[in-house]
Amino acid sequence: MSKVKLILLALLVTTGVKAQYPGYNTVTDVAKFKTEFSAATQKTTSIKSDFTQEKNLAMLSEKIISRGNFWFKKDSRVRMEYNQPFKYLMILNRDKVYVKDGQKESKVSTKSNKLFQQINRIMIDCMQGTMLSNTDFSTRVFENRSTALIELSPQTKGLKELFKSINVVVDKKDFSVTSIEMKEISGDYTIMRFTNKEPNASIPDALFSID
Repeated sequence: MSKVKLILLALLVTTGVKAQYPGYNTVTDVAKFKTEFSAATQKTTSIKSDFTQEKNLAMLSEKIISRGNFWFKKDSRVRMEYNQPFKYLMILNRDKVYVKDGQKESKVSTKSNKLFQQINRIMIDCMQGTMLSNTDFSTRVFENRSTALIELSPQTKGLKELFKSINVVVDKKDFSVTSIEMKEISGDYTIMRFTNKEPNASIPDALFSID
């Protein structure tokens, strides 16, 4: 269980400051933004992309860079395959999580742990565009000409003990996620960037199968 939690935490990142973000202005009409965001994401039923994950540990000077492939399909299904520098597979399928690390496999139900449910929901919310409705966080929204930055600040005890904040950057053309950032209380932080995105790609359900 603990290893799966760590992997889920590593998918997320943030800056964790309350000051204005350089290059961004505060969105004053958040209700309008939320409506536009919801309308755009409703049109997206699946996403296929590449990703680069940058992990920064307070005790190490070098960054840990990982690369792989990403698939998302409504409702609440995510598959991530790490290809470099190691092979690793994680599948989120509604309330179930499957992880394969080399020859080791593990399956977990998020129903067994409330905090685990919350962490699982973060990733799904980011892909489905429902993060602004997640009551586990307070939100602020910023924008520039091409992107919007959604700052999520934890409001529940369990999440506050793990995260300072989570930032999600979306492309204003289609509101697809460009990056997810998370800064942990420990001082570690991770950045996940999505590239070569293919919205509404044809993705077989078998990719998300957890037997």
